[in-house]
Parts: sequence; C-alpha cells; structure tokens
Amino acid sequence: MKKGGGRRETTGLLGLALHMTTIPRKAWTVAAAAALSLAVAAPAAAGPTGITADRTTAATAGHTDASDGALKRFHEQPLHWQSCALGPDDELGKALDESGARCADVTVPLDYSDPEGRTITVAVARREATADAGRRLGPLLLNGGGPGGTGIDMILPGGGASEVADRFDLIGMDPRFVGRSTPLDCEWPVGSWIEAPGKSRADFRRSAARMRDLAERCARTEGDVMPHATTRNTARDMDVIRAALGAERISYLGYSYGTYLGQVYTQLFPGRTDRVVLDGVIDPADYSPRLLQGTAEANEKALRDWAQWAAERDSEWGLGASRKEVLATVHRIVRASAKKPLRIGETYRVDHHTVPVLLFILLSSDRDEARAALAGSVQVMAEAAERKPVEPTPVLDEVLNFTVTGAASHYGSVQAAIVCGDVAAPRDLNVYWRDIQRSRAKAPLFGPLTNNVSPCAFGPSPVEKPTVIDNDIPALLVSATGDTRTVHPGALAVRDMWPSSRLITLEGANHHGVYGEYGSECVDGQVEDYLISGELPDRDTVCPA
Repeated sequence: MKKGGGRRETTGLLGLALHMTTIPRKAWTVAAAAALSLAVAAPAAAGPTGITADRTTAATAGHTDASDGALKRFHEQPLHWQSCALGPDDELGKALDESGARCADVTVPLDYSDPEGRTITVAVARREATADAGRRLGPLLLNGGGPGGTGIDMILPGGGASEVADRFDLIGMDPRFVGRSTPLDCEWPVGSWIEAPGKSRADFRRSAARMRDLAERCARTEGDVMPHATTRNTARDMDVIRAALGAERISYLGYSYGTYLGQVYTQLFPGRTDRVVLDGVIDPADYSPRLLQGTAEANEKALRDWAQWAAERDSEWGLGASRKEVLATVHRIVRASAKKPLRIGETYRVDHHTVPVLLFILLSSDRDEARAALAGSVQVMAEAAERKPVEPTPVLDEVLNFTVTGAASHYGSVQAAIVCGDVAAPRDLNVYWRDIQRSRAKAPLFGPLTNNVSPCAFGPSPVEKPTVIDNDIPALLVSATGDTRTVHPGALAVRDMWPSSRLITLEGANHHGVYGEYGSECVDGQVEDYLISGELPDRDTVCPA
C-alpha cells in the first residue's frame, strides 16, 4: 500500500482517505481501525476467557517507571543513521533515500519496569532541516494515528515546499511493534477487528465468538509481549528517542490516535515538548476499547450528506435520484448481505457483519475524491446484491483485502494489543447487547457497529492503570465539526482541559484530519505560523470548510 511522493494509503483505527500535502501522512486510516468490537458463543460468559489466569492476575499488580538514571544506556545510545532501503524491492525505503532521509533503529526496553531485561527496537527516519544552523528549530516528531499506523513514511516530501520541512528535523517513528520496528503479529485470518453485530442475538453471539478467537490467537502467539504494547510505553519510547537525538525538548505533530499519544507523552514527561499540534483530537476521558461509541450519529449524518451528493450525480453513479433513494440503495445492500453474502470478484464474500464496516471506512472525508470512492464501492455492492458478477474497484479491493483477509493481521494485532492494553473493556456481553439495541433508533446502521464487542473483552486486564491527563499544555488543537472518527466535542473537551491551548475549528466539514490534508489555507497557514514562530494564536479561530 505504498505510494510515491509522500502519499500513502493504509488502514488505521480512526479515519480514511487522508492526504498530506505539507507534512505527508497517511491516506487511509480506517475504523477497523477505527473500531473495536467483541463477542462469544454464549453471552453468559463474563470473565477472562482463553487467557491464562496468572497473566490476568499479574496485570493488576501495577507498574513502576524506571528512573532516567536506570535508562541512561538507552538515552545515550549512538544512533547509526544509514540507508532506509532494506532491499531492491523496498519502495518506501528507496523513496526515503531519494528524499535525503536516513534511518536508524532505537533500542528500548520491552518492559520499562525492568530496563535490564529484554529489549526491542523502534524504527525511526530523519529528514534533516535544510535551513542555516541558526534558523533550525530542532526535531519535530510525527505520528499519523492508528493505533498501529506507521510513521517513518510521514517525513516524505509532500506536494509543495514547506518552511516547516526547512526549519525542523522531521522525525518519523514506527511505534513499537509497528512497521519496521520489532514486530507483533497474532496471525489473524482478518486484518480488522471491527464488525457489525447483525440483527439477532444469535448473530451477536457469532460475532462475539470471532472476537474471542482473535483474543485467544494473540494469547497463543504473542502473550509474552502483548502487555507491553501500550500507549504509555510508546510515549516512553518517544522520550528515549528524544534523548538519543540529543534534544532537551521535541516538537510534536499528532493526528487522530496520535493526539492521545501526545497527551500521554506530555503528562508523563512534562517540560520536554516545544511546539505541540494535535489534529483530530481525542477526549482522553473517552479513550477506551469502546472509543467509537460516540461516533455513530456523526457517521449517520455523513452518510446522509454523501447520499445527497450521490443523488445530485445520479447520471454518473445510478444510486438514486434523491437522498432517500440513495439511502434505500444502501439499506437494500445490507439486507441482501444478511440473506446471503455478496460475492465480489473471485476472492471476497461479504456479509452483513462486514458491509457496515466498509461504509464506515469510506466515510472519513467529504472531499469529492473520497465521496466518489464510496459511490463506486456502493455501486459494486448494489450490483452484487442483485447477484450480478462484479469486480471490486481498486479502492474497494484494497479495503476488502485489509478487512476480510489476513493480509493486515499485523496491523489489527498491534491495534488490539495497544487499545486493550491501555484501558480495560467490559467483560459482560449483556452490556454490549443492551447498548447495541439502544443505539438502533438514532443510528440504525452505525450504532450497532460502534457499540459491538471487541477482543478486549476476552484478554487480560491492562498492566497499568489508564493515564490520567490533568496537565495544561499550550498546544494548538485542530478539529473539523463533522469529524466522523474523533468527533468535535472531543476537541472542545481538551480545549477546556488545557486553558493555555488554542483551537482551530474547520466549520462544516465531515473530515478526519485537517492540517496539510483538507486544503484549507486558513487552517494550514495558522498551523505553520505557530510551528515556525512558536506563538499560539491570540484566540480560538473558526475556518470555513
């Protein structure tokens, strides 16, 4: 899923179709990624299942951070910068080399409470500032979200010149167990652990059974490292990277889940950041394996807006001449997939557990190119619902390959490990079923999806307590009012929590991730002014979509 010139398509927890033109970042961040769900064969089960009892017990014991002194050998390690290309077929590595970037592996403890124990490596890439030494502003670490998304590709040049790239050393990081870092893979048959629960209690039980199976696969294959794949440990890795770079402070640009990572870093390591930009802001009070619970109505609205767009282009897409007709086409597809899985190409069979996921994934942007990608995918599924032979569009093929095959097992495994390891999930399946049923009235398509169970219901309890964010950081926050992944109220909550911060709101956009991606000169200009000057705007501002 690599693209040249800074554009990259991938799938992640909280969005889709994101294209950076200034500081490049990911183009696909899904919500299977944006998502989480759970299940079991019999809903009576309400405790840890499939995971050894000793690990569940140990997980309640707490965690003690090593001191900076105990981490001295990690902080002072020399970084061996070298070619990024890992071989003749490594397109990303070659693109990084051609951009002038160099890559290194940073050694970090697997368990920060035992810094003398096992170590792992975290892959980083650096594209050095080109400005004169006196104008350079130090390292700017980038994170595009996920969790589970890679980061070293984010330093590739975008579509135009940027003073930010001239003045900062751009640092891309593949977080622990992601991409080129020490890997983690539960060998799942699917890449996504989000799915719709279906209509009946029996459907829900089957969905739960699949989530239990995913959790048990992780226990068998990666049980020794799973407890250490957490946001807190990624933040600790970031501080090792800071120290190894020889920087007293780092600047940080994080999108989506990366906004939560930035919050955790500033909480654990106060005074070690310079400029901080958080785009697509998560309310830390809502961060949990059920993170998507509050997003259903925003996605239903985005679907209605897209349906109106498609209706106005009925001559091109043939999905219906009114918004009502287009929505009827969508619901007809869902009903048909419940009767019999849709056959798409020779490879894919798509049922009613998956169709809502595909729609959800493709709804993270209201830009014409993203809406056209959704329309093309719905057009294919509508014909499949009529039992016609169809082939997937390139976009649909990529999303299906990620969602329903094991090609992205690594991605889904890491994502599950991080979210499940950060905050405990409810164990009682009745909790999920009640929430699913209640959600159907206001959000019939996406309510059940975003309230479904996940593998976190069947894994061990987190080793550490959730991070309490109670600081105040002078950060620049960016949010679109119609964000379908990290909804706008989350940005408002963090703005209230951090009185020293400022908020830029993109009014009226159904889009996830704004700076350098949406094409808003109003947003991009203010973010870059802040990154270069270090001075926040005088007040919160609103930009038109």
